Amino acid sequence: MKKFLKFVCTLLLIVAAFWLGSVTADIRALQNSVIRLHVVADSDSEEAQSIKLQVRDAVLNKLQSAVNSLPDMESAREYIQAQLPELERIANEVLEKAGQGCKAVVSFAKEAFPARKYDTFSLPSGIYESLRITIGSGEGKNWWCVVFPGLCFGATTEAFEDTAAGAGFGDSLTGALTDEPPYRARFFVMDCLGWIENLFYAG
Repeated sequence: MKKFLKFVCTLLLIVAAFWLGSVTADIRALQNSVIRLHVVADSDSEEAQSIKLQVRDAVLNKLQSAVNSLPDMESAREYIQAQLPELERIANEVLEKAGQGCKAVVSFAKEAFPARKYDTFSLPSGIYESLRITIGSGEGKNWWCVVFPGLCFGATTEAFEDTAAGAGFGDSLTGALTDEPPYRARFFVMDCLGWIENLFYAG
């Protein structure tokens, strides 16, 4: 009986290790396939928050159609990095037209993000590559989305699943991000691991 229990426990540990390994692989696949857009307002005033959205719209208008036509993450990364001066010019043009004395700074780097729920999908906590636009003091509320693949505005679940498949997401990862019941525990573990990763991230 003791040998049998030992065998069962060993088997369970192997299964758990394999499952955790596949969850970790999904996290890496997600982080290596997604570029976030992070717009930070100057303050929480109604005007500053409105201008934040105007900057967001102008930048997305420049980026979205071009980025959506790019075949992979590396191409998107190279394109966005090459566009940083132009994106900063566009952001500051919006601020100037709005009569703002502050400036926007546009950068591309890895950032720690908390979990975020969108209309048809969620993203767990973790470290993602990010196109960041900081307006003025950057002390206002954030606006986040996914600039690559192009998921910044509402899409149906089917459209998200098509985009996820095009980005190479497996069924388990797509299911976790779209809150399918069989994969809810998977998303929870992904989010916990991402939270721990954020905790120790030096930036």
